[in-house]
Amino acid sequence: MKIRVGVFFGGKSVEHEVSVISALQACRSLNTEKYEIIPIYITKNTEFYIGENIGKIEAYRNIPALLKESSRVIPVGNGSTVELLNYPMKKFGNNVAAVIDVALPVVHGTNVEDGALQGYLQTLGIPYAGCDVLSSALGMDKYAMKCVFADNGIPVLPGTVINVKEYTSAQDAVLGMIESKTRYPVIVKPVNLGSSVGIRKAKDREALADALDYAFTFSIKVLVENAITDLKEINCSVLGDYEHAEASECEEPVANDEILSYQDKYVGGTKSSGGKSGMASLKRKIPADITPEMREEVRTLAVKAFRSLGCSGVSRIDFMLDQSTGKIYLNEINTIPGSLSFYLWEPVGVKYSELLDRMINLAFKRERENKSISFSFDTNILENASFGGSKGAKGGKM
Repeated sequence: MKIRVGVFFGGKSVEHEVSVISALQACRSLNTEKYEIIPIYITKNTEFYIGENIGKIEAYRNIPALLKESSRVIPVGNGSTVELLNYPMKKFGNNVAAVIDVALPVVHGTNVEDGALQGYLQTLGIPYAGCDVLSSALGMDKYAMKCVFADNGIPVLPGTVINVKEYTSAQDAVLGMIESKTRYPVIVKPVNLGSSVGIRKAKDREALADALDYAFTFSIKVLVENAITDLKEINCSVLGDYEHAEASECEEPVANDEILSYQDKYVGGTKSSGGKSGMASLKRKIPADITPEMREEVRTLAVKAFRSLGCSGVSRIDFMLDQSTGKIYLNEINTIPGSLSFYLWEPVGVKYSELLDRMINLAFKRERENKSISFSFDTNILENASFGGSKGAKGGKM
């Protein structure tokens, strides 16, 4: 019997469209002899849909039309599986539209990649591939991850976090505080977004204010860091879990500007690919143009970062090389990277289908380990519990 894999994608995120591309790439690469693939599209209103055309990239040119011909469902846990029930439910007949044994989240950004979807799947009681709730949440918050990395001896640039309330109430004071802690140029970015959304470089106070205004349209918290002027970006993927993890080949993305933009990552080069390539269409050098010693340093740091957050599945870790000093800094981790970074694994002999296989196997491994843990504690605390009639513990009415 085939393993029924629910591939979850979309969601309420600025990276919604990127998720669609990444997920449908994965659907095309899963081993159909081993798996029954059930694409599950999450709308920007957090509604779940399945259907004949949900797994076809061309159908997303007209999403309203796609939804009309598809079925809205609600995931409901049933033992070790999840049933996808028709919504609204029919009065008569079977309402189970599909059943899944394991979830493969291929989502990007806030409300989905940040632990929200992972927590939902965990509550449903189904094995799911990738990072758990905590590592997903840490991996999305650029400042929180920076603190964990620094605590584990991983080199990161110092950063300053500002929230929108303190900025709007005392703009000049906040700008002065940033200038006292950093030096121009600086990089300004939303604290919890990916795909280079909301990021700008500022070379003076006026540009800094503009960059903050822009970043605050995407997040209530913003991170400001010193910019590396002689920068080379190096990325490396890691596959595994807390017990065993290995690094991929390193890549060097090629930007059209000082900052690798959303356009660079996902739009450039898609004319010939019909918009299907995602991160795989980005201009890059594989392997990266670095020394063998630097390659091993990056790969070692990538595995250390992956383990320090307690990650599982596949992640991509992005580094910054200051070419003027030769120092390497960890920029951020992507717990569900675009295209699942399959293009970094093929050069070291891991095919995309094998990458997905290993992610699903790790999902089942974590589920087996979790089943060995006790989540109950025998107690008689409720045996004689009482609120004293109709009043609360402090005499208030219930």
